[in-house]
Amino acid sequence: MRLSIGYRSGIFLSGVFLCSLGLAGPVRVAHAQTGKTLEIYVVDVEGGNATLFVSPSGESVLIDTGNGGAAAPRDAGRIMAAVKDAGLTQIDNLITTHWHGDHFGGMAEFAGRIPVRNFIDHGPNVQPNPVTDAFLQTTYPELYSKAKHMVAKPGDKLSVTGLDWRLVSSAGEVITEPLPGTGKPNPYCADFKPKDKNDDGGVENTMSVGSVVTFGKFRMAHLGDLTWNKEFNMMCPVNRIGTVDLWVVSHHGQPMSNSEVLVHAIQPRVAILNNGTRKGGQPSAMKIIYSAPGLEDLWQLHFSLLSGQEYTAPGMFIANTIDDQQDVMPVTPMTPPQPGPGAPPPPAHNGTAYWVKVSAQMDGTFTVTNTRNGFSKTYKARPGSTN
Repeated sequence: MRLSIGYRSGIFLSGVFLCSLGLAGPVRVAHAQTGKTLEIYVVDVEGGNATLFVSPSGESVLIDTGNGGAAAPRDAGRIMAAVKDAGLTQIDNLITTHWHGDHFGGMAEFAGRIPVRNFIDHGPNVQPNPVTDAFLQTTYPELYSKAKHMVAKPGDKLSVTGLDWRLVSSAGEVITEPLPGTGKPNPYCADFKPKDKNDDGGVENTMSVGSVVTFGKFRMAHLGDLTWNKEFNMMCPVNRIGTVDLWVVSHHGQPMSNSEVLVHAIQPRVAILNNGTRKGGQPSAMKIIYSAPGLEDLWQLHFSLLSGQEYTAPGMFIANTIDDQQDVMPVTPMTPPQPGPGAPPPPAHNGTAYWVKVSAQMDGTFTVTNTRNGFSKTYKARPGSTN
């Protein structure tokens, strides 16, 4: 067994060590008793997005369904593994943040495996794409014809017993009134520098359905791929969503999102990065995340070649490896290949996919577990208000 030491503020475990920790198979995490905890599964869909919430009442919300095409059965299967672990027989609410293939591509496959009762989205696709448009014209209406369909608007509340679920962005708009208990001036607005509108990775990202969820004193935010300039619209001149305990990092940790006006103002104690081996984790975004006031830990679905050891979290916080391990992970971040059909594929990860699981209590205490290695850490409730 080889051990490679690198530094951010801790120890990074080499790829060989990461792989060896996963040889024993998935680490099963015991369920909390119904009625006591909010369970959150951040599922590995290889740089897409899928986050499953199970309320104390047993009601469920799934945000996004991973990649489509040939990857759809794989990603639907990975989400179903979390669904089975949670003991669910249906999904009560499915939020699609926006119409990019890594966020909705697995929907038809997934919905063919388990009933979905309520489909939620931002409305029509605004970034024409033949595959997406065909799905929205035929397949999607067929799916929600057997259930409910809701077009989200900023300020809407999602009905989930035991949770205060607020939709804070949708269809290019953001909330105009602060959430209860928030609304202080945001000091990071003064230094904000807008990005060119062509730097957002596609206009559908700007349409993302964003959520802020409160369970007692525990608060978390999931904003999909909401972009840098839209973050400013929501967070300035006042912080309309307040501070959070947990943040599912926006846009896979890419610098098209994740500005200081959001990341530093919401002051997450814990951030979970749903990235891929070569998607997300660029140094410019990671610097902003790591320097967020009050951040205690960053957990990642994958190590990031784009981070290198310079910016990747310590190995115990990383859920997934690749099939062909390097002996030592490079210290310096790699230069991303030029996009397009000639770009080399990312390193393969076809084996067991491990999720990061969060169990939150009403008093604000929450526990995060890496199911690859069983490493778990509990964060005690912090004092203070949400604004």
